[in-house]
Amino acid sequence: MRTRFTGALALAVAGVLTMSCGGFIDPSTNKVDTFSGTVAQGSMSAGFAFTVSKTGEFTVKITALAPSSSAVMGVLYSLAQGDGSCSSNPQPYGYPNNFALLNAPALSGQIFSGRYCVYVFDPTGALAATTTFTVTVSHP
Repeated sequence: MRTRFTGALALAVAGVLTMSCGGFIDPSTNKVDTFSGTVAQGSMSAGFAFTVSKTGEFTVKITALAPSSSAVMGVLYSLAQGDGSCSSNPQPYGYPNNFALLNAPALSGQIFSGRYCVYVFDPTGALAATTTFTVTVSHP
């Protein structure tokens, strides 16, 4: 009986601590930001800033590519600069994905509250033409 009580007490304390810190946000309630831009052969798009209000899970996905929907693109995210703008020379926060495909999660994981930027780039210099893209960022 004492073992069950100790276990229940530990769970209750953990629950209270999680609630007092705001806890994690259920990914199904995430906000989705949509950005569009272009990438020339061997280059990187301008950064698109987004704000994360609480700790939780995020996902970045390329949802449109033209003229070639089968192009392999790169995606990275970084911390925004102090003024909230995106750097022209970003330092990746986490690992960039050099093999992002259309409609597949390109980046995902835990993210903390703050200002971030997302970029799309040509990782191999193999784009035959300037590519138009749409990228979504799902975040708390």
